Amino acid sequence: MELLKKYKMYDFMGQRKISLSISVVLVVASFFLLFTKGLNYGIDFTGGTTVQIKYQSDAPISSIREKLKQNSKFDGTIVSYFGTNDEVVLKIPTSTKNISNDVGDEVSKTIASTGKFEIRKVDMVGPKVGDELQTKGIMAILLSIIVIIIYVSYRFQWRFAISSVVALVHDISIALGAISLFAIDVNLDILAAILTILGYSLNDTIIVFDRIREGITNSKTNKLDEVINDSVSRTLTRTTLTSLTTFFVVFTLYIFGGEIIRGFSFTLLVGIVVGTYSSIFVASTILINLNFSIANYKKILAVKLKQQQEKDRLRAQFEQGTI
Repeated sequence: MELLKKYKMYDFMGQRKISLSISVVLVVASFFLLFTKGLNYGIDFTGGTTVQIKYQSDAPISSIREKLKQNSKFDGTIVSYFGTNDEVVLKIPTSTKNISNDVGDEVSKTIASTGKFEIRKVDMVGPKVGDELQTKGIMAILLSIIVIIIYVSYRFQWRFAISSVVALVHDISIALGAISLFAIDVNLDILAAILTILGYSLNDTIIVFDRIREGITNSKTNKLDEVINDSVSRTLTRTTLTSLTTFFVVFTLYIFGGEIIRGFSFTLLVGIVVGTYSSIFVASTILINLNFSIANYKKILAVKLKQQQEKDRLRAQFEQGTI
């Protein structure tokens, strides 16, 4: 399927100063939010208990807070609506070892006078488990980036690897900044979304780099910006269709998927938009700024081709018994 029937080369790299300025502003703003506001770590990483409660009518959230304040076991509990006005979620910074009875039973007794309700779900994570999950989550992201560097360096060239990693850091930083800005709870589902963004962004970048490498091999010009413009323009239909279809699917999940996966889908929405943008502008711009030389790259390819031809000649001689 072709979205753009007639090929046209767009001057993407002519706008690289503007796009790089936008990226710098967004990344700096994201780091500012992360250092000042920070991330709102959820139960999965901090430990504690989450209690989901559904009322038969609108939940009296102020009364619930007042009742919980009267019980010292629930000090520091955060009460918020969960999707609709008749459903709330309690985030209790304690686990069962701090409460003698079942948490759900304790909550039911404490807020019994606030109306008719039912306890729909109780999730508990110990503080030690939370710390372990947080450490393993960070390790998963770091190991993913290291493997990506090795893979792209082997498949392309070290300048391509650096460019792709910068694009990935760009995408993750902005996604984390959005999470911090909207105070989304960072749990295992958000970690899964971040890792998904890594894979999605890298896939887009690799496709663009593949076409750039193909353009370098076939092009007669040594001007990198022209090769990049031609390569990105040729992949524009594929990039647009892939990004739009993925975006609409995730947007549907965000609208109709409910409160449970809203943080996950929101993070993916940000990642899809930013990842598509970075694969077109950021990665290619960094490649130019690293002074990638088409002439030198062609020389390296010529040497590799000559070495391969020599190996093939020696192998043929060996198979024919002439050595």
